[in-house]
Amino acid sequence: MKAMERIGEFFGRFMALIVLAVAALALFVPQSSLWIDTSWVNYLLMVIMFGMGLTMKLKDFALVITRPKEIIIGCAAQFIIMPLLAFGLSYAFSLDPALTAGVVLVGTCPGGTSSNVITYFSKGDVALSVGMTSVNTLLAPLLTPAITWLLLQKTVAVDVWSMFWSIISVILIPIALGFIINKLFSRFTEKIVTILPVVSTIGICMIVATVVSHNAEKIYTSGALVLVVVILHNLLGYACGFGIGKLFRMTPEKTKAISIEIGMQNSGLATSLATTAFPNLAMATVPGAVFSVWHNISGAILASFYRRWHSTK
Repeated sequence: MKAMERIGEFFGRFMALIVLAVAALALFVPQSSLWIDTSWVNYLLMVIMFGMGLTMKLKDFALVITRPKEIIIGCAAQFIIMPLLAFGLSYAFSLDPALTAGVVLVGTCPGGTSSNVITYFSKGDVALSVGMTSVNTLLAPLLTPAITWLLLQKTVAVDVWSMFWSIISVILIPIALGFIINKLFSRFTEKIVTILPVVSTIGICMIVATVVSHNAEKIYTSGALVLVVVILHNLLGYACGFGIGKLFRMTPEKTKAISIEIGMQNSGLATSLATTAFPNLAMATVPGAVFSVWHNISGAILASFYRRWHSTK
């Protein structure tokens, strides 16, 4: 079991480099990943979300009652700042409708499990991070389709109901099943939880490899522009989260958690939703794939700086 713990720690620590290597291979040697069908994306995401459910406990939601101010601030910022940044950057860089749809989808999605991992490595408030991710994920079936439609209604047709049911089936149901199993068989889940970083990293890598390899030629033509937008979107999210923490005079640990939660998105979900909500816009999947690679890299770098900053009390 200790060996699995070391393997899990290795995958968690070097997730950014692993994802980057897989993305580079899929981009420059697409044939290496074309065997992974695009229909697998939803199932891979379901496995990742099931793993997230296995780690969740009632106390993660208890923060809504015990620390409502922080949860409300974090959730409101998540669904206001990131969508508006996505829309503003798409307009500023004159992205075509397909790329705009993909960037906005990234912005309207909740935070992912990566934010919890990066918060842990940053020595931030992990409980707050998990609480915000949990609440944001529960709100996503309603807010993600609604905000996406509000921002894109004049640009592309948005299948709101398709997005709603996709989030329910791909996100909420797997998380609920994982949560129930963790509740009923906690002794068992405590033993296997150490391998979850491995499973999550493999799932993320396969999602990235699938999208990148199947869209390699299109990424060559517009990859630089998408990368610039994605980097700005992510970094501005971190900065806004940091600013909010300072504005409300939060401790460094809480500020780090909110900054990371806002800046890091569930880009795997964005990629999945792009295939269902915008079936005729193939390029809409690209921003999510690029974000999946980049935010793991930036998160790892940010963690190396944040871990040196802590409360003086």
